[in-house]
Parts: sequence; C-alpha cells; structure tokens
Amino acid sequence: MLELLGAGILNVLEAKYLLPLVIGTLAGIVGGALPGVTITMTIILILPFTFGLDPLQGLAAMTGVYVGGEAGGLITACLIGIPGTPSAIATTFDGFPMAQKGQPGRAVWLGVWASFWGGLLGGIFLIAATGPLAAFALRFGPWEFFSLFLFALAMVAGLTEASLLKGLISGAIGLTATIIGTDPIMGVPRLTLGSEFLQGGFQFLPILIGIFAFAQIMTDIEKMRGGGPARGLAAVAPSLSVSHLRVIAEILGRPFLLLWSTWIGILIGVLPAIGGSAANIMAYDQAKKFSRHPERFGTGTPEGIIAAEASNNANVGGSLVTIMAFGIPGDAVTAVMLGAMIIHGIQPGPLFVSQEPRLAYGIFAAYLLAHPIMVLLIGAGARLFMRIVTVPKPVLIPIVLVFCVIGAYALNNIIENVYVLLLFGVLGYAMVKLGFPLAPLILGVVLGDQIEVNLVRAIMTDANPWLFLTRPISGTLIALSVVSVVLAIWQHYRVQARIAEAAEPDVDF
Repeated sequence: MLELLGAGILNVLEAKYLLPLVIGTLAGIVGGALPGVTITMTIILILPFTFGLDPLQGLAAMTGVYVGGEAGGLITACLIGIPGTPSAIATTFDGFPMAQKGQPGRAVWLGVWASFWGGLLGGIFLIAATGPLAAFALRFGPWEFFSLFLFALAMVAGLTEASLLKGLISGAIGLTATIIGTDPIMGVPRLTLGSEFLQGGFQFLPILIGIFAFAQIMTDIEKMRGGGPARGLAAVAPSLSVSHLRVIAEILGRPFLLLWSTWIGILIGVLPAIGGSAANIMAYDQAKKFSRHPERFGTGTPEGIIAAEASNNANVGGSLVTIMAFGIPGDAVTAVMLGAMIIHGIQPGPLFVSQEPRLAYGIFAAYLLAHPIMVLLIGAGARLFMRIVTVPKPVLIPIVLVFCVIGAYALNNIIENVYVLLLFGVLGYAMVKLGFPLAPLILGVVLGDQIEVNLVRAIMTDANPWLFLTRPISGTLIALSVVSVVLAIWQHYRVQARIAEAAEPDVDF
C-alpha cells in the first residue's frame, strides 16, 4: 500500500498532474469564498474543462476543488460573517466574533490549519479504509447492491429536515427521471410519448447542474437587493498576519478536540448525501458539550473554529471512501466526480482500487497534496480573495449561468442537454420554494439505473424474491432501511409534539 501511495504521490507531482491540482484547488478556494456559489457549483463550472484531460488530470482538478472549497468557505465566514459554503456555517459562530475582536488573522488561520490537520487525518482513513471496504463489497451480489442502494435512499429521505413525505417524494422524482428513455437491460423505449427528446432520456450531469446551480441562481436573484459589498467587510481589518507556529500549537494542544471532530466528519462523510454542513454543525455541537467553558462558544473561542473546520475537511475523505469503495456518491460534489469517471469509461465500486490502482492511488495522492497546496494558496492570496468576495451579484450571476449552459452543452455537444438543464432548474427552484429537499432527488437520479439493473439481474438469476431478505447482508440492509424510516417518522412526530406543547398557552387556576 505504501509503495503504491509513494508511486501515486510521485506521479501527481509531475507537472501535467500538479498543474490541474493547483488550478482546481485555487478555483475551489475562490468558489468556496464566494457566498452562494458553493463547492458544487464550482466543480460543475470546472467539469467541462476536464473532458479533454486524461482521467487522473481531471479527477486531480476536481479533488483540488473539493479540498480548496471546504477551506475557502471559512474566509468569508470569519471575515464578514457570511459562510461561503453551507459547510462553514458553524465556523461563523466563533470565527466572525473573533475577527470583530481584532483578530481576523487568528480566526482565519485557526480554520485553515484545522482544515489542514483534519483533512490529512481524513486522508489516512481514506487510504486505510477504501481497500478493506471494497474487499467487503466484493461479497455483494445483485441482491446486496439493490438493498444497499435502497438503504442509501431510505436514509437520506429519513434525514431530511423537512417532512419525511417530502423527502420520499423528492427521491421518487429522481427515480422517475431515470426510467424515462431506453430500458438499460432490454433496450425498450419507456414513457417517451413518441418524443425524440424523451427517447434519449435525461443524463445525470445536466440534471445536477439544473437542480443545484440554476435553482441556486434563481434563488439568489429573488433575494438580491442590489449588488453592494457583503455586510461587515468594512468592520474587519484586512491584515491577516499571524504567528503560524502559535496557531498550530493552539490546535495540536487540543488533541482530543481535533481527533473527535475529525472522526465525526469522517463518519458523516461515509453516510450518503448528508454533507459537510451536517459535519460542521455536529462537530461544533460536540465541542461545546465536551468543553469546560461552553458559555464561551459564540464569543470567539478557538475550540469552535477548530472543531467546525477539522470536521468539514475530514468529511471529504469520508465521502471519497464511499464513492471509491461502493460507487455511491457521498454528496453532490462526489456525484459530479462519479459522472466524470463514467464519462471517461471508469466505473467506481468494489473493483475500482484493484482494477485501476494507478488512478485510485493518484486520487489518494491528489487529496493529500491538495492540503499543503491549499495552505500555500490561501497564504499567498488572502488579500486578493477579500477583493473577490465583494464582486456584485449582478455581475457574478450571468457569468455563472453562462458557464452552467456551456457545461451542459459540452457534455455531448447537443442542445437537448441545455433543455434538460432548464427543465430541472425550474423543477429544482419550485421544489426549494415548496420546501422539498434536493438531496434525495439527486441520489435517486444517481442510483435509479443501478437499483433497476441489480433488481432485474437478481430476478433473472433467481426468481425467488425471499432471497432479498434471507441473504444475510441484503436482509440486514433492508432491515436498516426500515429502521431508518421508522426512526425518521418517530423523530418527526416527537418534534411536532414538542412544538405543539411549546405553543400551548399556560393556564393559571
């Protein structure tokens, strides 16, 4: 393993791979620092430029975007009180108060170095766990894969903050989108209504761009009230100079906090489609509960920044484990990476590490190298990033929209993909307005074909439907799916009961 990793690092250090990694990391930092752009939108914008590269070059660039974006979100979270990405929400709670107290450099660099150490620890887990998990996945037949994908959908639908029903409906919409077009097994047209447009089906990447990027742009336009600089910018001194050794000692002097927050980030990253925002907030909450001085949280305490940032970068490692070992995207960013792999003719999953060791260990190496590159880029361009975040939305939004359309069209050079982008962009915007979560829809689109293919393969192999329950791994996964849905229903009713109890007026006799 170490020999393969060493070869992977030497390979990525070659200029043709290192340059895309550096460019991707820089793009991730910039995209992460721009409030509302998000890492997902940044990686979608980068995607068309990777079509002409070899697989490792393209995936190195995307890995850089992922790592850089997670760290970039803390810049605006600390300096102007607006998280650049959802995964930096909890960083704002103590990062911005610390900056307002006249320590913006300390706030930013605590976050950057915590991201660095948390990310590297996540990388150790990524390298150590992917092989054993992939070996375990080799024991999977079509019954087990069907049950695994079903469990992923049930878990994501159950973890939605809105109603369980809306989460299930969202997942069903995603699954429905995958059955329009040609049957993947028999090649028979389905639900095409005689339309050539529908006969080709809906490709995943235009759906993803429409659902996330276009819907986000429409939401920003609706909320936009002029294009002035972000609030709080003038209140923060632009100097970010700091003693890096002192900041690193401050982080490493809290080993339990660093390790526990990293572990939370890894675990949440492994769970499909939950994302860095959940890791960020949960690690912050855990740090507060374990702290001897919880009353200091929210006033600029370093523990809050360290926990939040160590967890969201470790979350990247966990998400990459899921896609490389099982072929299931951990979040929207790894969903795009999955699409890019498929475009290059690579199928991630249990055989990925053994069949594509050069590419697998190249991704490991790119992930590890992206962290020191991220630190160097933020150190070199901190002042410039502060200028970028003040770009008015009326200027930024049209540029992003043009890149989204180019990305959808460049996938196959057909205008139908742009129509798909527009269709699902409107659908995504309507779902956001109505309170429907988007994650189950995307996971439904990603997994829909695989669920159907494995279901058909299982039935063609043995028509006995009880095998889904009697095979140990498959039965366990289906049981976990049921438990996930039941727990979600119980938690939902519990929250509703508490809200109703709190709303009842006190009656004095």
